[in-house]
Amino acid sequence: MFKNKLFVKSIPYFLAIGALAVACSKGGKPNSSEPGSISTATGLPYNDEDSSFQVNPYKGQPDGPNLVFIEGGRTILGSFEEDIMNTRDNVERTVTLTSFFMDETEIANIHWLEYLFYIAKDSGGMQSPAYIRALPDTTVWKQSLSYNDPYVDHYFRYPGFRYFPVVGVSWNQADAYCKWRSAVVNKQLAVKADRPDLVDIAKAGGRIPLESGIVLPDYRLPSEAEWEYAAKALVGTQWLDENQTHARLYPWDGHALRNPYGNQMGNFLANFKRGRGDYAGIAGKLNDGAMITDYIYSYPPNDYGLYNMAGNVNEWVYDVYRPNSFQDFDDLNSLRRDGVFDEARNYNKKEWTSLVDDSVRVYKGGSWKDVAYWLSPGTRRFLYQDSSTATIGFRCAMIRAGTNY
Repeated sequence: MFKNKLFVKSIPYFLAIGALAVACSKGGKPNSSEPGSISTATGLPYNDEDSSFQVNPYKGQPDGPNLVFIEGGRTILGSFEEDIMNTRDNVERTVTLTSFFMDETEIANIHWLEYLFYIAKDSGGMQSPAYIRALPDTTVWKQSLSYNDPYVDHYFRYPGFRYFPVVGVSWNQADAYCKWRSAVVNKQLAVKADRPDLVDIAKAGGRIPLESGIVLPDYRLPSEAEWEYAAKALVGTQWLDENQTHARLYPWDGHALRNPYGNQMGNFLANFKRGRGDYAGIAGKLNDGAMITDYIYSYPPNDYGLYNMAGNVNEWVYDVYRPNSFQDFDDLNSLRRDGVFDEARNYNKKEWTSLVDDSVRVYKGGSWKDVAYWLSPGTRRFLYQDSSTATIGFRCAMIRAGTNY
C-alpha cells in the first residue's frame, strides 16, 4: 500500500522529467518561451501546485500599438551638417545602441484628446487638477505680429486636425503621457489575456508584474542617441557584411530635399520652411503641402518605416542638454540624464549668458517653421522642460526586452 502511494505521489515528478526529456529530444535546451517543467538547477517542478514556483507562459514581447522595431548596432552619431551655429555640441563619435522600438508617427491631436478623456474620467472631471495639468497650451499659436488666432481654438480640437501632431505640450507633459500610455496598454493586454487578477491590479493603480509574461516594458521618450540613430536609418545603406555604402545628411539619401524618383519626382520630402516668408510654395503648386503642420503620415517614411523624422514638428527627447555631452557619454546606449561631469554651476545663468541647467531638455528634427538646416538628425536644440511651442511635439520609444541586441 505504501509503495502504491509513493508511486502515485511520484507521478508528477516522473511526468516532469519525461517532459524535459521530450523537450531535449526535440533538440532544444530550455529557453524563455519553453523553460520545461522542472528547474535545471534544483530539479524541483514548475507550476506543480500553488506552493511551487510558478513560471508563466511567455511568447515574446507583445506588439505595442504604433511601434516599429529598430534594430540596433554600431553607428556614428553626430552632426554631418556644417556647424553654422558654431556650437560644436554634437561632434561625431562611435557608439552602439541595442535594439528598441519607436512610434511610427508623432503623437497626434486625437491621441492627446483620448488621453484627456480618460484623465477626466479617472480623476474627477474636466475641472480636476490632473486634467488641467494635461491640457496643451493652445495659445502657443498666438503671436503679436501675425493672425494665427484661429489655430488657438481649432488646431487641437477641430476634427479636421485629428491626425496632425499635437503641439503646445511640454517635456513634462510628454513624459506624463508616456507613463499613462504604459499603464493603459498593459491593462488592455491583461484584458485580452483574460487575466482579471492582473486587470484588478491595474485598476487599483498598481503595476502589472513583469513576471506575468503578458505586459510590455514602459513607453518613454527616446534618448537623443536613439532618436538620431532611428532618424538616419542607415540600415538602408547596408551593403554586404558590415559595410554601409554612405552616411546620411537627412533621413533619406543625398544632399537634396526633393524626391528624385518616380511620379513624386521634384516633391519635397519633408514639411519645413523653404526660405524667408516661404512656408509651402505658391498657389496651384503648394510643394510641401503645408503652411503649418501636416498629416502625421505625410511624406515617405525612412528606411525604418518612421514618418516625419525630419520636419513637421521638432520632437522632445529624454536627454538633459549639455553642449559637451558627446565627450562624456558612455558608448553603449548613450544617455544624458543630468549634469554629471558637466555641472550646471559651470554656466552663468545669473547674467543670462547661458540657459543651461538640469531642467533644460533636448529637442530634434526640425519643424514646419524651421529652415532645412535643422532637418539634419545631428542638429540639436534645447528648451526648458516645462515650456512648449507650436513647433515641438513628440513620439514614444520602448526597449526591446529579453534580448541582448
